[in-house]
Amino acid sequence: MIFVGRGALLGRAVRSALASGHRVDLVCVPPGEPQTAAWEAAGVRVLVTEHVNAAAPILLDACSDGVGWSINNPVILRGGLLDSGVRFYNIHNGPLPAYRGIPEVAVVHAILRGEQRYAGTLHRVDAGIDTGEVLDVEEFPIADDDGFAEVMMHGLRACHTLFERNVGRVLRDDVQPSAAAIRAADRAAADGVRAGYYGRPERAALAEFADHPRFARATAFGVFTPHVADLADLADLTG
Repeated sequence: MIFVGRGALLGRAVRSALASGHRVDLVCVPPGEPQTAAWEAAGVRVLVTEHVNAAAPILLDACSDGVGWSINNPVILRGGLLDSGVRFYNIHNGPLPAYRGIPEVAVVHAILRGEQRYAGTLHRVDAGIDTGEVLDVEEFPIADDDGFAEVMMHGLRACHTLFERNVGRVLRDDVQPSAAAIRAADRAAADGVRAGYYGRPERAALAEFADHPRFARATAFGVFTPHVADLADLADLTG
């Protein structure tokens, strides 16, 4: 397997794969990723680059089993990777297709909208942004007093659960939409849920919601404040 991404969620997936005896051929991360030395010490090959698509020949040459994971990866994978025959999968912190895009921005808007449930989603990677076939879903409730930090943390746990539950099936190429994914899709259709995208424009517009009754909850970043500094700065401007 090859991995592309960054951060703690990627690190947990790599550690889980190694602990389960799966082969990790290469991990591709941007400069400054603090886990690089630990992976190399564990015998994992690491490629550090900001130009993932340009490095496609290196990634594809390293991949021994035809499986690639895109986890917490801000780079849109392009044709050189997607047309290679390697099956790429993403685990998204948010229910799809309602909350596509930047996970932290999506969480803010889910709270603002009064969502009572949220989810991590496993899907195939295609040429769109979070538009590939949904294969599995791990849902969890949002309590009335849950703020951003609680929802984000539950989401990260859901994402890791999805990885551990599905990595073996992905490697065997026998993963199909789960019962949970089918139920979620049926419920979304019955409720008339539309696809949504939360990206840079929605992030920049955060201050417009300063008078929203759930704004304080949606911007209670807690332990995630250093990781969402841009959102935190925008929230501070409303204070």
